[in-house]
Amino acid sequence: MRIAVDVRVLLRLLLGAGVWLVLSIVLAGFIFAGSERSIDLASHDATVSPDYSGQIVLRTGPVLPDLRAPSDSRLGLEIRLGKSDTTSLEELTTRYAAIASQPEGQVAAVGRAVRSMAIAALLQGAALAALPLVLWVVVGPTRRRELLARLRTRGGVAGLVAIALVVGLAVVPLTWGRAESPEETWEPLQAFVGEDVPLPDEARDVEIMDDVTTEETQRLITSAVSTYQRSLTFYSDAADRAGELELRTPEEDETVVVIVSDRHLNVGMDKVARAIGDRAEASALFDLGDDTSTGERWEAFSLDSVAAAFDDYDGHWGVAGNHDHGGFVRSHLEDLGWTYFDGEVVDGPGDSRIIGVDDPRSSGLGNWRDETGLTSAEVAEALTEEVCRADEEGDRVSTVLLHDADFGDAALERGCVDLVLGGHVHVQSGPTPVEGEGGETGYTYTLGTTGGAAYAIAIGSKLRRAASIGLLTYREGRPVGLQSIELQSNGRFDVHEWVELTY
Repeated sequence: MRIAVDVRVLLRLLLGAGVWLVLSIVLAGFIFAGSERSIDLASHDATVSPDYSGQIVLRTGPVLPDLRAPSDSRLGLEIRLGKSDTTSLEELTTRYAAIASQPEGQVAAVGRAVRSMAIAALLQGAALAALPLVLWVVVGPTRRRELLARLRTRGGVAGLVAIALVVGLAVVPLTWGRAESPEETWEPLQAFVGEDVPLPDEARDVEIMDDVTTEETQRLITSAVSTYQRSLTFYSDAADRAGELELRTPEEDETVVVIVSDRHLNVGMDKVARAIGDRAEASALFDLGDDTSTGERWEAFSLDSVAAAFDDYDGHWGVAGNHDHGGFVRSHLEDLGWTYFDGEVVDGPGDSRIIGVDDPRSSGLGNWRDETGLTSAEVAEALTEEVCRADEEGDRVSTVLLHDADFGDAALERGCVDLVLGGHVHVQSGPTPVEGEGGETGYTYTLGTTGGAAYAIAIGSKLRRAASIGLLTYREGRPVGLQSIELQSNGRFDVHEWVELTY
């Protein structure tokens, strides 16, 4: 008898769990489809909304036509682009083309938004689905029978009608004044730009909104397609050839770090830098700053791109440059798992001990430069004192990460550090040995511009000057070698000899 009772209880529990699970999924589906997230995307403030259309629709705004492409699943997305910092439509479409040639960062940003909405919907659906089950248990069988009996009376029917009216009065006004969405007509992008403009395979399924389009808009779209193709060809070809470069192969007890600096929005170089890192068997990244032009939110696409390119590395350490001024660049990359510095020595790659300092200066699109907060001299002095204090306490700093290597001169002169890394000047120099006060040898090394930047913005289909990537080798916690690679604007790689660092 007891076994039979236990079986009935178990069946009820299983039935309740099944009802809860099904109801949770149904509610989560409705909640998910009504969700929305605000993100920084393709240099815009944007909103992402999921649906079940099977289409990814990009709403570009009132000037440029909308685009869509199949998602290859039941899930669909509507992405609405908001405000952006740009001076012309031509600049904006050129920016789109360059970003599209290196889309991994933007795909990752949208993916994070969709995952956060899905998780939130599942949690809310699970909580809401539990409410009727909890109510069922709390009311109890006796009270449930009483309520069911009352529903069969006139009073019960009147109560149900009253509840329905209240719900209706609360919900119906939400739809008042809403117009039906106009019927949309789409045409293949190939038909829009014309058969004489070849499209890459990735764009074959893209469709464009078939509405009133001016000749100027068509010219801009065609130009963007052309820029996309040139950018994709140049950087993809460079990345392929980077996999064949003759670079030094590390020993088993060595760790190789990729060094980038002064990318200045050139997301195309990220795949090239990663390919060089793969060829050199690198496992960590140092970013010496100036990933952006002004440090504004619209430039998040550059940060997302470099983060996606090196996502599976063991570690990412960075400092903010003068063009990254403000808190956005640092906070955005920290949210993606990167390590920035707060004035203390931390563990680095290859059992090293490292420290870094953000640039205290603020630069814009021109050649002006302001100091905010601490002056450059004060920052350099504080850095020197911290590095030399650590050395005196037996915690020698192997590497100092800076945007401008000049900030580390005093620490080198006092013999407190093995290597000072910097960028900023867009010209490679070093590694240069520096003899300290006590005869210790340290080195200073300045990387050129990884973005091939001549100005604050380097985004585009080609390099404006040679693009530089550095490879730093650690052994037993100390830097033991550096190798520099430059990609010229004509596509030629110049591979410098690996320089051994001796102490």
